[in-house]
Amino acid sequence: MSQDSQKDNKEKAQDTVLVWREDNIATVVLNRPEKLNAFNLAMWHDLGTVMLELGNDDSVRCVIIRGAGGRAFAAGADIAEFKKVRFSSQQAADYAKPMDRAADAIRQCPHPTLAFIEGACMGGGLEIAAQCDLRIANKSARFGIPINKIGNVLPYPAMIALVGLVGRSVTMELLLEGRIFSAEEAYIKGLIGRIVDNDLAEAEVYNSARRIAQGAPLVARWHKKHAARAQDPTPLTEQELAQPFLCCDTADYKEGITAFLEKRKPCFRGE
Repeated sequence: MSQDSQKDNKEKAQDTVLVWREDNIATVVLNRPEKLNAFNLAMWHDLGTVMLELGNDDSVRCVIIRGAGGRAFAAGADIAEFKKVRFSSQQAADYAKPMDRAADAIRQCPHPTLAFIEGACMGGGLEIAAQCDLRIANKSARFGIPINKIGNVLPYPAMIALVGLVGRSVTMELLLEGRIFSAEEAYIKGLIGRIVDNDLAEAEVYNSARRIAQGAPLVARWHKKHAARAQDPTPLTEQELAQPFLCCDTADYKEGITAFLEKRKPCFRGE
């Protein structure tokens, strides 16, 4: 068997995306640590499948996405395979399909999503992190989209997500300069919401996820839906304006009010 064949078989045998569960919190792990979790086609496919499955699981209250190994969230895409899978416009269009599927599955996931960023968060990794609802990074995190150095263009779905997150000016700075920058600068630019010391970051991420999971899950879903709608300039209909008040007809709302008056923690069931 040739070395290339052995390498291909090893890649196929590896689970490129892992899922851990702790009660109602799911952790999705990008699992190519030997490549700093750079995305290959298998990982794009697997991430989309995993996120769609979690999105359909009503027992999940929060999804954390992180990289394996502690050195990287994801160092972009695996350029080593581009001559085989992304070397013409048609190949690039085909390659983008599982990318878009994964990004859509994260963005449209009904459960809150949280990116835990350690080390390198570049290119496709930053595009994925931008689809999450929250982003927490350790102090060692580094960011950038240096695709101008290989003559590549950011696809529209990723462009829309970045412009929506940090605005046109910052997006242009990232793409035109292709510079790698620190977690502190990423925070200033609005790419991340929190920076935590390396030895405390993991605990803070999971504490954040637990705080999310303790909230009313239907409320989290409505807030995600309404925040997305708020970015659409189309005027709200009367029906849409009334949607936030529907929460008052839920069992969770009544449980929340009762628990507050009884000075106890509420027990939300998503009903």
